[in-house]
Amino acid sequence: MKTAQDLVAAAKARTHEIDIDAAEAAIRDADVLIDVREPDEFSAGHIPGAVNIPRGLLEFKLGSMPEYDARDLKVVLYCKTSGRAALSACAMQDMGYVQVKSILGGFDAWAAAGKPVAKPSLPSFG
Repeated sequence: MKTAQDLVAAAKARTHEIDIDAAEAAIRDADVLIDVREPDEFSAGHIPGAVNIPRGLLEFKLGSMPEYDARDLKVVLYCKTSGRAALSACAMQDMGYVQVKSILGGFDAWAAAGKPVAKPSLPSFG
């Protein structure tokens, strides 16, 4: 029986992972940057310009959003440490997307490298 770690390892073997040094250029060149973490993780901080489509909804959202119909979209994915992003990249490849990259080390590596982090501001009611 396969474990989650086995599935992630197999996904990483099929995924084009880019390191933090290459990530900024890939993001600038991308048509879309997708954060596949859960909404609470995204709200706590995310890479500027990212859209949040949680891993569990990815295939359904992509199938219902016309702006993501083109299978040659340049996509960069990330999650917390890169496991969910690798699984997401494989799912997108299986759906026919041909230009999908995943950030090695995910958001944790991005933040640890001192890269910009966006945090939504809360409204002031005072």
